[in-house]
Formats: sequence, structure tokens, C-alpha cells
Amino acid sequence: MIDLPDPVPLSGQAKLAGVLGWPVSHSRSPRLHGFWLRQYRIDGAYVPLAVRPESFVEAVRALPLLGFRGANVTVPHKEAALAAMDRVEDLARRIGAVNTIVIDADGRLEGRNTDGFGFLESLRAQQPGWQAAAGPAVLLGAGGAARAVAVALIDAGAPEIRLVNRTVSRAERLARDVGGPVRVFAWDDLAAALAGAALLVNTTTLGMAGQPPLELDLDPLPPEAVVNDIVYAPLETALLARARARGNPVVDGLGMLLHQARPGFAAWYGVEPEVTPDLRAFVLAEV
Repeated sequence: MIDLPDPVPLSGQAKLAGVLGWPVSHSRSPRLHGFWLRQYRIDGAYVPLAVRPESFVEAVRALPLLGFRGANVTVPHKEAALAAMDRVEDLARRIGAVNTIVIDADGRLEGRNTDGFGFLESLRAQQPGWQAAAGPAVLLGAGGAARAVAVALIDAGAPEIRLVNRTVSRAERLARDVGGPVRVFAWDDLAAALAGAALLVNTTTLGMAGQPPLELDLDPLPPEAVVNDIVYAPLETALLARARARGNPVVDGLGMLLHQARPGFAAWYGVEPEVTPDLRAFVLAEV
């Protein structure tokens, strides 16, 4: 049982934020931010905002009028949010998506992307000795998460990023967009991509509860390579279980979710939050 203070009663000065998505009922962000609001005794609220894609721009432009300090953005709105902002940080523009909105005192919307930050912080927290420069990184997938991870690894000094995707043209487009030392491999060439790698990251939804399994042979992967699955439901995916059984250090996907939330919470509520074992347990617990 996690002992948390009771919520602070909301006043007329309550700091408001939320998450925009469609659907949004699956999001764990309200539970995550709600934990911090109670832990740090903040007069504030964080609410789920179910917004249809056709209404997204109108909804996000209304946030300042409703007194919001900002919001998170989740699927399917991350790309659409770019065009709805008054300004966009360079990192979010490179990634091509916004997951965090900060509203200034004049009501202007700034779009940021903290997914790459969350990915790197999770790796460093769960595998403290990890270094991006240690060797090639293999990324499975070529969607929005892969873009954020690729940019983060490039900026952190990865010498090579091997992008593996079933649709090669999509991977090639991602490589062109982000630049840097990115090589594209077809799915059939996965063994060649894994050889000599220092990091393997699954950025697809394969292996997630309710999704098809991720089937791949880990034999070509060096046993010292770190294996990270950004899926966190289940927390121990089949990929992580197989990697752990053969001796690879592993990183689960929950850490990325928790750490990507830190910059937004700090901007909206004025407190630098911590990721703790109690937070992990609380976010994973059944509501």
C-alpha cells in the first residue's frame, strides 16, 4: 500500500493541465501526474481530454481561455499539434511531433517533445553504465516513437543507428528526415543489423497486450547489448524475457513514460518531480 497525502482541495487559483487524445481513456498520464500532485501537495489538477481529430485545433486553441497551463498530446494528435502551436522548439520540429504543450502568461502555445528525453533518462536510470557511444543501436520500427528515439540517440553520440522496418520506404523516409548516421535494413536482414550492436530498441507495438507477438531471433545479438522495449503493457514483454534469459541487460518501457512526463510537470506546476519505485508501482496498479 502506497501512503500518499490526500489531494489538495482545488481553489480558484488551481494549476490546470491534461492530456489530449482520441481515445484517451487508456492513458496512464492522469494517474502519473495525479501521484505527483498529491505527493508535492499542489493546488492543481490533470485531466483526460477526449478530443476527436477534426476538433483538435479548436480544442487546443481553447486551452488558454480555460486557464490551462499546458497539456500532453497523445495519439493521434502528435503530428497535428505541430501546426496548431504559436511556436515549436527545434527538437520537436526535427522529430515531427509535439507531445507537450506549455502555455505562457500571454496565452501563447509552445510545442515541445520530451519522448527522447524520457527514453534516454529511462536507459540511464535502469542501466547506469550505458553510453550511447558504446556501439551501433538497432531500432525496430519507423513510426513516431522511432523518430524520437533516433534523434535522441544521434544527439547523445550513437556512432550508428540501424533502422529495421517491414516497410523499407517508410524507414528510408525517417532516415532522410532525421539525418545523421542512420542505415536502413529490411526486416529479412535483421540478423545483419543485430551483429555487433550495443543496443536494441523495440519501438513498435508488437508484443503489446492485444497485439501480435514480436518474433525475432536474438542469437546474432551480443550478450552484452542492452535490450529496451518501449512497450510497458505487459511490463516484461516476451522480448525482454528472452533477452534476460540469455544474459542481456534489459530496460522496460515504463521508465520512458515516467521520465518523459517530468519536463511538462515542472513547466506547469513549478516543481521538478522525481521518478521513484512508489511512482512506478502506483502507475502500474489497477485503478
